Amino acid sequence: LCPGTCLLVLVQAAAYRWAPRRVALAGGAVAAAATALWTVPLLPDASFFEAAGVAAFWCLPSVGAAAVGGYPRLMDRRRARAVRDAERAEQLRLAHDLHDFVAHDISGIVAQAQAARFVAGRDPAAALPALERIERAGLTALASLDRTVGALREPPPGTAHVADLVRRFEAEGRVRARIGISDGVEGALSREAAATVHRVVTEALTNVRRHAIGATRVDVRLTLDGGTVRLTVADDGASAMPRPRERGGTGLIALAERVRATGGDLRTAAGPDGWTLTVTLPASLASSPTAVPGGPPLEKTV
Repeated sequence: LCPGTCLLVLVQAAAYRWAPRRVALAGGAVAAAATALWTVPLLPDASFFEAAGVAAFWCLPSVGAAAVGGYPRLMDRRRARAVRDAERAEQLRLAHDLHDFVAHDISGIVAQAQAARFVAGRDPAAALPALERIERAGLTALASLDRTVGALREPPPGTAHVADLVRRFEAEGRVRARIGISDGVEGALSREAAATVHRVVTEALTNVRRHAIGATRVDVRLTLDGGTVRLTVADDGASAMPRPRERGGTGLIALAERVRATGGDLRTAAGPDGWTLTVTLPASLASSPTAVPGGPPLEKTV
């Protein structure tokens, strides 16, 4: 009987490891009962408690088989869940990137199309330049898609990309856009913080185009003040709080979460002079030693 019991325990371990879950549980329960009760007929004079103690003792091999076979299975399930969670997080990050990097250009196309429709009825010839701008904005949107896919493999964008973003915003619309970058900011931003700055500026400029009624200018400033990098985006339009869309966009809530994840803070304010968005981020330990806290705020202007 002992070799048969050992073989039964090995079968139990194999079932807990590889058999379907329901089959493993049902078969394991039957095998555990058989292993525990095989000694009961050999003790006809034993009391109930003695028989129960012997049965409990012979349950230990089944418990060991469950541990030996079930633990690797549990680890496999946890690894599979971790992989699914990582894939889901990557999908969400890609969705955020597609919105933040591409929606800005799509909103430019929409704005140009609206302007063309407005002037086409009165002066069809005036619609031609708008159509040309729509074509350029469409090509820019395709380039943004390529950059978004490439961003999954390449380092995140830095302040040079932010300056290019502001230039394209001004070229695609009627709002005058300016950017000022303080000396030392580039070295004071970590890779994650630089990507966050790029994303915040993209979302802020998109909101200016969508929500800043009558805006004529927007100023983007990056300044270094001691151990803090401050980003300010201000426009002179009659702004209202951007309304969250039912689907698609990440919006200010997601931006605030991303900024907090990098140790910073995001604040917005609407006043008589327009809308202002302010982000503060901790400076990286690798910041440039030549950066002067409180120095000239606009050493480089685009």
